[in-house]
Amino acid sequence: MQYEDVDDEVWEKYFRTNVLAANGLSKFYLPKMLKNNYGRIIFIASEEAIMPSGLMPQYSMTKSMLLSLSKSLSKLTIGTEVTVNTILPGPTLSENVHQIIDGMYPNEDMNFSEKEKEFMTTNLPQSEIQRFIRPTEIGRLTTFVCSPYASAFIGSPIRMDGGMIPTIFLHFF
Repeated sequence: MQYEDVDDEVWEKYFRTNVLAANGLSKFYLPKMLKNNYGRIIFIASEEAIMPSGLMPQYSMTKSMLLSLSKSLSKLTIGTEVTVNTILPGPTLSENVHQIIDGMYPNEDMNFSEKEKEFMTTNLPQSEIQRFIRPTEIGRLTTFVCSPYASAFIGSPIRMDGGMIPTIFLHFF
């Protein structure tokens, strides 16, 4: 779908889903966490938040907004054991992506690993892992960020992009 074909209803859906839902949950839980002097708020954004591909500006914009919300909310937790962070995964092998890749390569002689490698080589050569990130990998990182061992991560964008972002710095252009 071309940029000019994305109507306001789609933009509003992304905004409601990615920003307002995160904000609403934060507004509900953050006061309780502060009262208990412990808690973790973790937003899941995307490498698209800092390196938009141009394919889905509504997605990229709302994921960037999560970075700003995270940093803003972290300022409310100063001196507490409450942390607010954002994880930025790269291309992830969701069920939908799995179906798309299978559909792109209907050759029955190729197993999924071969299809995935072909897709990555052709479409995402900048990926250094040359495969999709598995949801379980994101879950493991999220588990760590929720743990007491990650108490120094506060207001941080945490990259898990498989080498997609071509810089050593997290910055906006």
